[in-house]
Amino acid sequence: MTALASSFDAGDGDVFDLVADAIERQGYSILDGVVPLPLLDALFVQLCELPDAALNRAGIGRDQDHQLNRFVRGDETLWLDPDDAVSGGFHAWMERLRLGINRRLFLGLFDYEAHYARYAPGAFYRRHLDAFAGGGSNRVLSTVLYLNPNWGADDGGEMVLYCENDQNVIARVQPCYGRLAVFLSERFPHEVLATRRTRYSIAGWFRVNGSLGGQIDPAR
Repeated sequence: MTALASSFDAGDGDVFDLVADAIERQGYSILDGVVPLPLLDALFVQLCELPDAALNRAGIGRDQDHQLNRFVRGDETLWLDPDDAVSGGFHAWMERLRLGINRRLFLGLFDYEAHYARYAPGAFYRRHLDAFAGGGSNRVLSTVLYLNPNWGADDGGEMVLYCENDQNVIARVQPCYGRLAVFLSERFPHEVLATRRTRYSIAGWFRVNGSLGGQIDPAR
């Protein structure tokens, strides 16, 4: 993990400024080429080499409310292991992003969780929010890193960000290789349109400390 994580310091401050400025101005940031290419390539190789059985059908809800619903989402996921050399390198880079955003925006971001996501042809994820205001969620910022080389406009699989209170579209994000989207979890409903080829990404969330009664941050 150390070898990957220690190689990606150059230019981080500029990246963090761009992300923080966009979030402060409009609530979301979409940037290309910010995750270092060696790390990006290592993540892509690791995800592509995972056996089919390693990823599980994704559900909706958390803990006792968790359920599968093929009419809502059709992706398959695997939580990243921070102790793995490759995904640990990604966690280390996102930790620097967390610290950088906290220094600039004082959001009190506490930690980060993320999973690989694979969408087979035809898979989608209906419009949803990653967190609800006043709903007890500790997710503050959502992130999506795309791992799809040579993605074309006809391949589908776009993420669509909507305005808070209506159906107006504010951004359509093609899942191009190395593109990083960061947005406020409670503010932007979003969906993933049906993909026409296998689509890879890493979905993640920066969270505030949700510890209660001496229990450290309730389980994801």
